[in-house]
Amino acid sequence: MKQFITGNEAAALGAKLARVKVVSAYPITPQTVIVEKLAEYVANGELDAEYVMVESEHSALSACIGAAATGVRTYTATSSQGLILMSEIMFIASGLRMPLVMANANRSLSAPLSIWNDQQDSMAVRDSGWIQIYCQDNQEIIDSSIQAFRIAEETLLPVMVCFDGYILSHTAENVDVPEQGGVDKFLPPYKYPYALDPEHPVTIGAVGVPEYYEEFRYLLQEAVLKSKEKIVEVGKLFGKQFGREYGLMECYHTGDADVVLVVMGSLSGGVKDIVDEYRKQGLKVGLVNLRVFRPFPAKELAEAFGGAKAVAVIEKDVSMGSTGGLFLDVSVALANAKKAPLLLNFICGLGSRDVTAAQIREVVKSAVEAAKTGEVKEVVRWLGLRETMVGLK
Repeated sequence: MKQFITGNEAAALGAKLARVKVVSAYPITPQTVIVEKLAEYVANGELDAEYVMVESEHSALSACIGAAATGVRTYTATSSQGLILMSEIMFIASGLRMPLVMANANRSLSAPLSIWNDQQDSMAVRDSGWIQIYCQDNQEIIDSSIQAFRIAEETLLPVMVCFDGYILSHTAENVDVPEQGGVDKFLPPYKYPYALDPEHPVTIGAVGVPEYYEEFRYLLQEAVLKSKEKIVEVGKLFGKQFGREYGLMECYHTGDADVVLVVMGSLSGGVKDIVDEYRKQGLKVGLVNLRVFRPFPAKELAEAFGGAKAVAVIEKDVSMGSTGGLFLDVSVALANAKKAPLLLNFICGLGSRDVTAAQIREVVKSAVEAAKTGEVKEVVRWLGLRETMVGLK
């Protein structure tokens, strides 16, 4: 059934269709509508769940861990500073192997204060042990939200579903909403194998003494790496049930590409149009839209590049003192390749700065030049900077 809904509404509806039993969250722009809709569903009887009101995001995720430990399907949502306030508890959630699902409406971090979009918030917690999925449109938000519960519950890992604030969270699109019966078939009632029992009280979470701590972290790392297989499996099962299959990434005209662009999230739609333009001109340009950032699909990404001569990573974040976070991982993925393409990094869209078609054409021009000359003149470039402000010549 088609519905004209925003990204926030798609996230809330996905959680409702998943029949979550506990929701705990704290409002923060631009995700607030998600928890408002879920509170509305609970209040009017559309969703049989407990809505736990708390004083902060730190408390919200703590409450979710407690609920998940009892064996019920649990959900939260946040953004920006709220996500960073949760960061301490995020490491606990993954270390305890709690199958939580969180929506994150990507928003810039302070300072300076910004309520607008980039992907710095989720990139800042990429080492927390959570699976991270990035959505390119509202259809992917609802579909990925439903899949996230099955992925989380079958891997015993927390999953974060990320989507660009305002660009998707507040923009309405036609979305094919799955029927409840189909979701129930795809996502059966959850049975947590280690649920706490008041009749047999135990302590969860061993003390990480030196004799054991490293092994626990190793086991978590292995679980996150292995989750790639489950993400692909669940994406295929979802496709069989609903006709829309998902994987780790979307490859667009990469088979014969000399130049490949790499993006995550809502940028992909506009970049596809630019790729189509160049294809009509006879230039072999392709696109990889990375859907899953953690676990990082290094092998799969390297294979997707094929025989490309240059790869341009376009991202809405920066690892201060280094390059873009996505660029770092792409570089590692190609570290031992016998014949790796040249790599270029473009930082853009911070604080919702417009990313224009002209800028994407600049990216393609630079990558094509690198492919022809075999040389990268500028590894990291910021798009759309105000020259009068930063003193550029």
